[in-house]
Amino acid sequence: MNNHAIVDTSAWIFALRKKYHPKIKERIDQLLRENAIAIVPIIKLELLAGTKTEKEFSRLKMRLDALTQVEIDEEKWQEAYKLAFQLRRKGVDIPFIDIIIIACAKTVGASVVHADNHFDLIGKFIDLRLESFVSELT
Repeated sequence: MNNHAIVDTSAWIFALRKKYHPKIKERIDQLLRENAIAIVPIIKLELLAGTKTEKEFSRLKMRLDALTQVEIDEEKWQEAYKLAFQLRRKGVDIPFIDIIIIACAKTVGASVVHADNHFDLIGKFIDLRLESFVSELT
């Protein structure tokens, strides 16, 4: 999956809303056209939980189900445990959901597209392919 990107919820929300962020939407649309997005179940959960209607839920779920799925198996949990330990020893306190996403990306060789400064912070301590849109939001 080296040619895939895991798009974090932080980026998806800027692409999916009615008043979308043009650069983020453009990048996600490009990745979709290239069939190069992988999704982690926890991201799918966050996105679907934010839908407003049954119709919106069903439509988004169908689209997300069509993406390459990254299952959180034992290997990814082991990586997440190790990352959480390493980051905490360095004084870096990151939400566990972000650690799980990073563990998934590392184990499958995917990059992470995001708009969340937690990932940029993690990137200072962990070798990771990141595509950050944080600077676009300020």
